[in-house]
Amino acid sequence: MTEKFTPLAGLDDFVDRDANEMTSRSAAFFDDLRRRHTVREFTDEPVPQAVMDSCIAAAARAPSGANHQPWHFCLVGDKALKHEIRLSAEEEERAFYDGRAGEEWLDALDPIGTDANKSFLDVAPWLIAIFAQRRGGVEVGMDKKNYYINESVGIACGFLIAALHHAGLATLTHTPKPMTFLNDKLRRPANEKPFLLVVAGKPAQNAMIPNHALIKKPLKDILTVF
Repeated sequence: MTEKFTPLAGLDDFVDRDANEMTSRSAAFFDDLRRRHTVREFTDEPVPQAVMDSCIAAAARAPSGANHQPWHFCLVGDKALKHEIRLSAEEEERAFYDGRAGEEWLDALDPIGTDANKSFLDVAPWLIAIFAQRRGGVEVGMDKKNYYINESVGIACGFLIAALHHAGLATLTHTPKPMTFLNDKLRRPANEKPFLLVVAGKPAQNAMIPNHALIKKPLKDILTVF
């Protein structure tokens, strides 16, 4: 054993579970996540920042290329700033729906019923802007090349969405393109690329789920076992 490694057993982090417990826990986790739905109607009911902090901390435990953790999370609860983000996002979305997107893309979105109106950016208590860092390192202030950036940040976003759902919140993933306005609004450097905007809060009582979004491929169609 060298100084570069620490025994897993010494960290006391891994819990050895028998087959029955693993089966039960995995089924319970699936049962929780199958209740996750993307919503576009939120309430403005406040959500404690501590909840958001814990979910973002969980996201930051995701694996990453060379452990560089090439992400930065901006948590936005300020109403004025949320409105500024909405105005900028809607400007890009109007261009998207008015021709920037190809016909095939718009046809794919039609069953979802989306349009350029993004009122949820004003209403939901929290927005989380996730930035992908082109350079960085395992410590703040490092300036090394980051690797597998999209894969790493994508995994972290998956952790984040699962954590927010587990905490009892509804979410929406929003990707206006381009999203470079977020660098300006949130004062992030040019070496960071906006990756995703996550909207989080309690769903409105009248929240609707598109029937198209309820169609999930069965396990037999997405799994091949060798």
